[in-house]
Amino acid sequence: MTPEYSDRWFADEVQLHRESLRAWMRGRFPAIDDPENIIQEAITRVWRVHCLNKVQSPKSLLFTTAQNLAFDQMRRRQIATFETITEIDDSSVLEDKPTPADNTAHKQELEFLTQAIQSLPDRCRQVLTLRKIYGLPQKEIALQLGIAEHTVEAQVAIGMRRCTEFLARFGLP
Repeated sequence: MTPEYSDRWFADEVQLHRESLRAWMRGRFPAIDDPENIIQEAITRVWRVHCLNKVQSPKSLLFTTAQNLAFDQMRRRQIATFETITEIDDSSVLEDKPTPADNTAHKQELEFLTQAIQSLPDRCRQVLTLRKIYGLPQKEIALQLGIAEHTVEAQVAIGMRRCTEFLARFGLP
């Protein structure tokens, strides 16, 4: 691989996406204080992969890498205790089970979702819980709560929209 080819590849396939990545990061992860650090690290990682292998979709790799780095940064903010590197069990690298970081991230996402649901008005929270958590049909929820099926449908839509907005404030999908 010639240096001229690498420079051209970098400009044509990676660098041109920098501004759209910055805009995407700000919209998707508003809680990240300095998205520029994540963008730079993502670009660096894509470059390293390119130096070792042919990258089929540089833009996808760039955005996915930036997203994973943002998730990692958000997880690290939430973790209160830190282990030293010598305390980490090397065998966990080869296992296919979820890592402690994955488990922590999952628990945090569930906590955010719980907070989002708890922030809803009583009737909306009740309808959303019965429909999405317990899987009851709209008709049964309407009969159980003594409301119209249309009201159930409207409350579920309102609840989903508000939960989505709540989670977006923390940079979650």
